[in-house]
Amino acid sequence: GSCDNTEIRDGKVQDNLRLGYLETHIEQIANMIEAGVDIRGYFLWSLMDNFEWAEGYEARFGIVHVDYATQIRTVKESGRWYERLVKSRG
Repeated sequence: GSCDNTEIRDGKVQDNLRLGYLETHIEQIANMIEAGVDIRGYFLWSLMDNFEWAEGYEARFGIVHVDYATQIRTVKESGRWYERLVKSRG
């Protein structure tokens, strides 16, 4: 897969590709809203790493890392960023 978020280091999953995507994408959505586009919601895909039909367990698209052997969940840095964004927007 093309994801950079498979390792947990010091309790964190640094997923720079996902974080960059989210930052850029949400900035563009904000620009469209400011320009008058009627955008009523945004759905972030996906919450947790899971089985993807085309990629199996290889690609990790979630903002929460899942250790498939232990089922331990770790919020990725993109998830922490998204949490701060949502909280700051009320």
